[in-house]
Amino acid sequence: MKDLPTFLKALADPNRLRLLTAIDTHGELCACQLTELLGVTGATCSQHLSQLVKAGLLKRRRAGRWMHFSRDPAALTPGQASIANQVIQTFRTDPTWETANQRLAEILSITPRTLCLSQRS
Repeated sequence: MKDLPTFLKALADPNRLRLLTAIDTHGELCACQLTELLGVTGATCSQHLSQLVKAGLLKRRRAGRWMHFSRDPAALTPGQASIANQVIQTFRTDPTWETANQRLAEILSITPRTLCLSQRS
């Protein structure tokens, strides 16, 4: 079982909730896509993603120089998984998610390689 305060804190932040819902909706995403979604620096996005990984909500996979994130339901207790799913479903009804999801659709039309390279310049 993951530490409950860490788990709940990860779900309480709007940026982390946006990241988690994006990954739950679209599947595995590259860190550069998630950084672009939030419109923050890579370091800030990385901190949010690390908190989600630490809470057991996400797992990471390295592919060359790129880091990909996906859900990790096996890391959670059934109760935690249920809470996370309820929070995500509730967030999907929030108008801010609709805006973020539209932005993510634009981001997904760009290859991760192109997006990552543009963020480094």
